[in-house]
Amino acid sequence: MLKPMIAMLLAGGLVINGLPVWAQSETSSVDPGALTAQDYTRAENFFSYNLNQYVDRASVRPNWINHGDQFWYRVLTPKGSEYVLVNASKGSREPAFDQNKLAGALAAKTGDSIQGEHLPFNNIQFSEDLRTVSFVYKRQWWHYDTRKNQLTASDAGKTDIKHGPLIKADKEPGVISPDKTKEVFVRDYNLWVRSLVDGKETQLTTDGIKDFGYSTDNAGWVHSNRAVVAWSPDSKKVATYKQDQRNVHDMYLVSTNVGAPKLESWKYELPGDTAIFKIHRCIVYVDQPRVVMLEVPADPRRSTLSDNISSGGKMNDIDWSEDGSKVAFVSTSRDHKIEKVRIADANTGTVREVFQETVPTQFESGWDAINWRYLSKSNEFIWFSERDNYGHLYLYDAATGSLKNQITKGNYIVTDLRKVDQKSRTLYFMAVGLEKQNPYFAQLCSVKMDGSDFKILTPEVGNHSISFSPDEKHFVDAYSQPNVPPVTLLRSLDGKKTVTLEEASVDRLKAIGWKPITPITVKAADGKTDLYGLLYLPTKLDPNKKYPIIDYIYPGPQGGSVGSWSFSASRNDNQSLAELGFIVLQLEGSSNPNRTKSFHDMSYGHMATNTLPDQIAAIRQLATQRPYIDTNKVGIWGHSGGGFATAAAMFKYPDFFKVGIAESGNHDNRNYEADWGERYNGLVQNSDYAHQANELYAGQLKGKLLLAHGLMDDNVPPSNTMLVVEALEKAGKDFDLIVFPNSHHGYGQYSTYMMRRRWDYFVKNLLGKRPPKEFKIEFKRDPRN
Repeated sequence: MLKPMIAMLLAGGLVINGLPVWAQSETSSVDPGALTAQDYTRAENFFSYNLNQYVDRASVRPNWINHGDQFWYRVLTPKGSEYVLVNASKGSREPAFDQNKLAGALAAKTGDSIQGEHLPFNNIQFSEDLRTVSFVYKRQWWHYDTRKNQLTASDAGKTDIKHGPLIKADKEPGVISPDKTKEVFVRDYNLWVRSLVDGKETQLTTDGIKDFGYSTDNAGWVHSNRAVVAWSPDSKKVATYKQDQRNVHDMYLVSTNVGAPKLESWKYELPGDTAIFKIHRCIVYVDQPRVVMLEVPADPRRSTLSDNISSGGKMNDIDWSEDGSKVAFVSTSRDHKIEKVRIADANTGTVREVFQETVPTQFESGWDAINWRYLSKSNEFIWFSERDNYGHLYLYDAATGSLKNQITKGNYIVTDLRKVDQKSRTLYFMAVGLEKQNPYFAQLCSVKMDGSDFKILTPEVGNHSISFSPDEKHFVDAYSQPNVPPVTLLRSLDGKKTVTLEEASVDRLKAIGWKPITPITVKAADGKTDLYGLLYLPTKLDPNKKYPIIDYIYPGPQGGSVGSWSFSASRNDNQSLAELGFIVLQLEGSSNPNRTKSFHDMSYGHMATNTLPDQIAAIRQLATQRPYIDTNKVGIWGHSGGGFATAAAMFKYPDFFKVGIAESGNHDNRNYEADWGERYNGLVQNSDYAHQANELYAGQLKGKLLLAHGLMDDNVPPSNTMLVVEALEKAGKDFDLIVFPNSHHGYGQYSTYMMRRRWDYFVKNLLGKRPPKEFKIEFKRDPRN
């Protein structure tokens, strides 16, 4: 038995009582100057895809039945999974059906070995009387009568479990109407409608041409062939636009392949360009095709939410009146400083100016979602503004454009307006800044439109994520912290707890040696402002040793390094790096959202600051508090904006940051999409873009720098990295480079290769040890799925 035991150890650990017991030492290398494949396997075991299989009852995704007050969900357990049926009105929770009986019936019909806790499907449908459960198994529909314990089969054919009959439209994806009977799509630069009943197609516009077509989904850095529209509530027309990009510069990429390469070209605007994307707004009638152009000058393709008018897969800044006769919209200036609120007559195209807001830096209507609404019944607008340094809601008169009152007020920020109850004149919204422990924790609140009766509906400490029922009388509330697993509740609209759905368990995680992430609070570079972050420590930390620290950075300014503040067993490969012998930091630096407006604007016009002074200040403070952090061995890495920040760190602070890995960085924002730089830096004539370009400082490199980029990156063009490469070569500097010839902004199938090279680079150059040769990282599925 000796050889099998050795083989098991080399594979990563023993298995006792069904759980792996990984090597207990921090590393198990025989050679103290090298790490082995076993060390890497142990690190891989702490990656998110491997740890998630040991988290139980953590996720509830409600599937509401027939738009009523009942829903089902599937939850993962130590043994497999359970299907649960919930009645929101009664506050009841029970098994959705007898899983063992269904498994037995399906096994009897198919001859397959099937267990109740491991049913071979993840999606089901209930009949209206909740008596029959339907599912697809092996391309066949099955219908299970829960009362009679009878199972029957029918041909699945071309039926989709969610949307009914499938119409193949991969190259012409449609946007489905509210009544689910039709969808609009783009063909040959024009808008068409397709019936979802009989498949009939009708052309709606005829004058669309190349680079001046209808519903074009092209913002330069992101583009697709889907239509960008906003359906009217009555499903009779859509608000959309005709996009003029005829004089916008082309961007080019060239494939790598045997034989003649393929040239990929598309329109891509850059900061300072005279010609940018312009949208001519219009209403397109669907049943009796006609086009009504709105009587307003063409707008830059901008939104109040982001640098794309189709963020979230739909047309932004459009709100129809309830009867579909009018459409409210907001026109955003090229530099995001001026917002014009307008109302158009859908029949005539006449446009009325309502009011506008002008800001000195850049305006945004929220971060999770657009937070303005047109209330056609009362002829009012709910408007979002940061005019008092906090993101709040205001009530405007749509007839006069005058301010009625401020709705929300205080030292907190409205992030997402979730529900408007016009009858009771009550708003329901997510807010941050109300929880003292962490200002990023989100809570659901309510308030009257006159500003009275403010309530926190989800008071438990943690980051709350909510999902409303179709009738909006109940909501599912999951709350957690980065180091505390979630509790999921069902609540009535007033916030009262109806039933506890699940309490996540991490017992099996702890049994394999996992330890939770460590939340931290430090002072920013100004010595006054509180910053928040996460610290990843080796599970077998020896406080008497010295550990190099790796700073994972994403500088924003639209969002920072941490991302979600909810629980996660592991985030990307941060804990994996920690298990290799590092301390890893994620810090939400200044100049990012969800704090005050002044906090977010700290680096306005100077994006190249990249929160780096904050990162350095934080690492020094942490080293004072935790003497095992070695500030003589500081590494940094990031992707996209994080790649920009990493190279800047290595060039501008070469005596502090010793090893850096800059992936797909926008190193010179003159070579990145116009709306990004012009929003956060200002227009080219008002900001020194050239002074912020990384290639200008390449000659100051002292440490080890690895650059990486996909040569088919249509988000951040690869020229950004090549400019830095050329500058390093001119300066005679040694550096390392990885290119992915046919990869886009993310590296796709090569992402694990890049991860392994990242581990190798830090192990060799920061830890000072030899990595195992060509270790292969592989993704592993949760066996419960």
